[in-house]
Amino acid sequence: MSRSEDRAKIVDLCLRLLARREHSAQELLRKLTARGFDAELTREVIDALRSRGWQDDARFVESFVRSRLQRGHGPLRVRFELRGKGVDDAVIEAVLAEMAPDWSEAAARACRRKFGDGPASDRNEYARRWRFLARRGFDSEQIRSVLDKP
Repeated sequence: MSRSEDRAKIVDLCLRLLARREHSAQELLRKLTARGFDAELTREVIDALRSRGWQDDARFVESFVRSRLQRGHGPLRVRFELRGKGVDDAVIEAVLAEMAPDWSEAAARACRRKFGDGPASDRNEYARRWRFLARRGFDSEQIRSVLDKP
């Protein structure tokens, strides 16, 4: 198969993937190289898509953060998952600063959804709620703001 045919297939596959949902550049690269496409050619195509605005890591981060907020995940987990998807820390921090999500409110929603409106009845219940929110990726300050409310 010629390089131009491979390029056309890579472009087509990238556009189909991006039509479903936003992807990071690294995600696209991983998916396409896993299908046997040349990594260098794939990077060239992704760079071309970026220059046209069809792929944008910042837009991916914004979409990802909104999705994770809806699921009740905290900033530690969100950052960890985004790094795993190959997004640069500077992009993550810039988008989070621009979005300025209320992580304490997200922690409160997640806690209410799981445990209801009432406060923890005893120390064991308090610890159980703390562990739940910590696993969701909230830091101790955010957890404390939720659990120590009267």
